[in-house]
Amino acid sequence: MATEGTSQSPPTRSGFIAIVGGPNVGKSTLLNQLLGAKVAITTPKPQTTRRQIRGILTGEGYQLVFVDTPGIHVSNRPLNKALLRSAIEAVSQVDLVLFLVDVTRRRPANELAILDILAKAGKPVILLLNKVDLVAKETLLPIIDDLKDIFPFEAIIPISAFHGEGLELVLDEVLRLIPEGPFYYEGTLLTDQTREVLASELIREKIFLFADQEVPYSTAVEVEDIGRDSNGNLRVTATIFVEKPSQKGILIGKDGRFIRRVRKDAERELSTIWQEPTSVQLWVKVLKDWSKDARSLKRFGLVS
Repeated sequence: MATEGTSQSPPTRSGFIAIVGGPNVGKSTLLNQLLGAKVAITTPKPQTTRRQIRGILTGEGYQLVFVDTPGIHVSNRPLNKALLRSAIEAVSQVDLVLFLVDVTRRRPANELAILDILAKAGKPVILLLNKVDLVAKETLLPIIDDLKDIFPFEAIIPISAFHGEGLELVLDEVLRLIPEGPFYYEGTLLTDQTREVLASELIREKIFLFADQEVPYSTAVEVEDIGRDSNGNLRVTATIFVEKPSQKGILIGKDGRFIRRVRKDAERELSTIWQEPTSVQLWVKVLKDWSKDARSLKRFGLVS
C-alpha cells in the first residue's frame, strides 16, 4: 500500500543588503524606488542621510531588507566620523552590498576608498551606475572598464534610481545572490523605523530642502511626543536643535515664516504617510556645538 507523501513548501530566501556610495549619489532614492514607498528622506544636498534606514521588500518566497547608509567620505568632523562608522558597520553586517556610483559626477579617489572598505568586508558587491539617463551611453563603457578591473563585482548594472530604470534587473541579481533563510519581519512591514524616527527625519528633510548654506548641517531633530489632540488627531511635538543663536533666528524666520513652512510641509506629508490628520508643534533651541559632542551624537541616535 502506497503511503501519501508529505508536501513541503519551497525554501524562502532572505537577507540584508547594504546600499553604499559617496554623498548624494542616489542611495535613498534607490531605496524608496525599490519599495515603491518613501521610507528614507531625499534632498539635493549631500549628507542628508545620517542613520541606517531599513526598508523591507517582501515578495513571493523572498524578503529583502535593504539598509540605506550615510554617504561615505573622509572628514575630520566628529559627526562625519560617526556617519562613516555607521556605514562601515552596516557593510559588516549584511549579506550583499549595492555600490552606487553617480556617473554624472564621479569622485575616483572616494570610489577607491569605498572599494577598499568593501574589499576588507569580503561581501559580494553589485555595482550600480546611477543617473545613466543624464549621460550619453557611449560614456558608460569606459567607466565600466575602469571599475571592473579594480574590483570583482558580481554584476554591473546601469540604472536610473529616480526614474526606476534597471531596477528589475537589480532585483533579479539580488535574488540570485541572497541566501535561503526565514523572513525577519511581517510581510506587510515596509520599514522598522519607529514613528518618532520617521517624524524627526521628515522634519529634518524639510529643513534641508528650505534652508541654505550650513544651517541644515547644524540641525538635529528630537521628537518628544506623538499623541492625540483634543479632536483625536495625531499630534507630533518636536524640538529642532541648532548650534548657534544666529541659526535659531534663521530657522524661525521673520514673523515665524520659515518654521511655519517647515511645520506645514511636515504636517502634509506625515498626514499622507499615516493616512490620518496630523499636526506638528515645533520648538527651536540652541545646543552649542552639538555635532562635536559625543554625548549629543549619542542622544540623537547617531552613534551607539
